[in-house]
Amino acid sequence: MITFSLVTYVGIILATAAIMEFVAWFAHKYVMHGFLWSWHADHHKPHFEKEGFFERNDLFFLVFAIPSAFSYAFGAHFQIWWLFCIGIGISVYGLIYFLIHDVYIHRRFQWFKQIDNVYTQAIVRAHGAHHAVTTKDSSESFGLLVVDKKYIGERVGRD
Repeated sequence: MITFSLVTYVGIILATAAIMEFVAWFAHKYVMHGFLWSWHADHHKPHFEKEGFFERNDLFFLVFAIPSAFSYAFGAHFQIWWLFCIGIGISVYGLIYFLIHDVYIHRRFQWFKQIDNVYTQAIVRAHGAHHAVTTKDSSESFGLLVVDKKYIGERVGRD
C-alpha cells in the first residue's frame, strides 16, 4: 500500500479544486448550455421573473455533489485517502463557487458587500457578460475564477 505525506494530500486537494474550475467551465458550456439547458435557463432570467428563492439551476449542486460524495464514501471505506482528498477538493471548489457565484455575484445572501477589488470586479463583469445573453447559444465567459483579461479594468459601482 502506498502512503502519502500530509503535503501530498493537501496538494491533491488543492489540485482537485483548481481542476474543478475547468470541469465547471466545460460543464457550463457543454452541459448547462447544451442538453440540460432546461435546468439552466431559469438562471438566465431576470430576478423579477423568477418565482421563489430556488431555481431549477440549483439542481446542478447535486450533480457536482455526487462525485464528491462518491469520493468521500469510497475513499474512506476502502482507505484510499487520495480519493478521499479528491472529494474534499471538489467540496472546496463547490464552497468557493457558492460563495462567489451565489453570495457575491447574485447576492442570494447578503454577505460580502465590502469585497471590491480589480479581480472581483472582473469576475462580476465576466459573469455579467455571460448573463447578457438569455438564450442557450451565443453566450461567453463560462468560467468563474479564471476570467479573460478584457474584463480587468476600471472599477465599477455595485449596489
